[in-house]
Amino acid sequence: MHSIKDLDLHTPVWLQRLQWVLNPVGYMENSFQKYPDLFAAKIVGFGNSMLFVQNPQALQQILTGDRQEFSAPGKYNEIIVPLVGPSSLTSLDGVQHKRERKLLMPSFHGERMHAYGELITQITKKVFAQFSLGEPFIAQAAMQQISLQVILQAVFGLHEGENCDKIAKLVRSMLNRFSSPFTSIFLFFSSLQQDLGPWSPWGRFLRDRQELDDLIYKQINERRQNPDSSRIDILSLLLDARDENGEGISDQQLHDELMLLLFAGHDTTALGMSWALYWIHRYPQVKAKLLEELDNLADFNDPISIFKLPYLTAVCKEALRIHSVAMLTFPREVVKPVELLGYKIEPGTIIMGCLYLTHQREDLYPEAKKFKPERFLERQYSPYEFIPFGGGSRRCIGNALAQYEMKLALATILSNYQLTLANKRVVKPSRRGVVLSPKGGVKMIFQGQRNRQKTKSPDMS
Repeated sequence: MHSIKDLDLHTPVWLQRLQWVLNPVGYMENSFQKYPDLFAAKIVGFGNSMLFVQNPQALQQILTGDRQEFSAPGKYNEIIVPLVGPSSLTSLDGVQHKRERKLLMPSFHGERMHAYGELITQITKKVFAQFSLGEPFIAQAAMQQISLQVILQAVFGLHEGENCDKIAKLVRSMLNRFSSPFTSIFLFFSSLQQDLGPWSPWGRFLRDRQELDDLIYKQINERRQNPDSSRIDILSLLLDARDENGEGISDQQLHDELMLLLFAGHDTTALGMSWALYWIHRYPQVKAKLLEELDNLADFNDPISIFKLPYLTAVCKEALRIHSVAMLTFPREVVKPVELLGYKIEPGTIIMGCLYLTHQREDLYPEAKKFKPERFLERQYSPYEFIPFGGGSRRCIGNALAQYEMKLALATILSNYQLTLANKRVVKPSRRGVVLSPKGGVKMIFQGQRNRQKTKSPDMS
């Protein structure tokens, strides 16, 4: 049996950490060339006993072995605590994590999803109504505007007004402070998180966060004092939620969960939609086939019919695969000695599933660097082969809403508007905080309204 020492990259620790922060894609792909199934990584925050795993069989063992051979401690997710607080779902463990997840889960399923459909469509049209013929725009910024408004309305029930505008402005400001690999470095090195006054980077961030905290607690307080059973937003549902003992969610827990939804819930979805717009407009045959499917839909006003469209689903899945927004699963810790792909793994070792590299495997995705939605029509991938939202007990709780929003927003955009890429440059992924975003944000040009009509895509045989 082999030891994890046999998986060492033999690269100095300081260099690995620098590469991981500044060029994560290069770091992962270079490591993948040497060790295609798993490798011992030495990145920021996890000491020297840490494994990246990208083999689907090993991922299945890790994610289905939660709490038996592997635990999922919240303490290893501290990197996002400055953004969302210490009491969100990502920071909780064991029984407390299970309780909180059970209370949150109904918000993202059932009839509430139907209610969000019209909301997503209306917001998308409102954002694109701002553009004039021939106007250049950044797709990522437009998608963030859509996604943030969806979150503000679906989660908080805030449609307009001073508080709504203030929250949106502060969220954008805080996220933009980590918009590049160089500015993201503040999240990885706590020694840089120093308040040196309102003009220092971290000082400005802390002041923005405090202002946002005050606004969210104000919303919670107002809604507790003025309950309204007719409201369908997620905050209303959470305020009414009770566990088996009849206990609800505390103000701090509620604040931190709302912060998590605000930041992780809108930004990752927006990035996925930005990538999809890029690939759809880079490949005319993909766009033509997608428009044919959309134009021939019998009832375009039924969001569930749009959600179920096979080619639209395949396009969205391929966009999430080829440049995974999230690079890694949440960390797992080995609880007792375990064998993984013939390697003996000792207790205390930290393991992270590498979503990005799993999605780049040629044995799963032939010609993995090519955008080929058809692969998802030709093959059914397991939850350990296609894993954009993580898995196990830490699987993204908002994944259903994210996919719903992605499909409806893209369908609305493509059916109603004509867009082109501003240039033919290849867009590459770049670090944005803890995720990957399209470098430059995908520059596009608005070419006006489009009328839906029965179409037939060109022969692509």
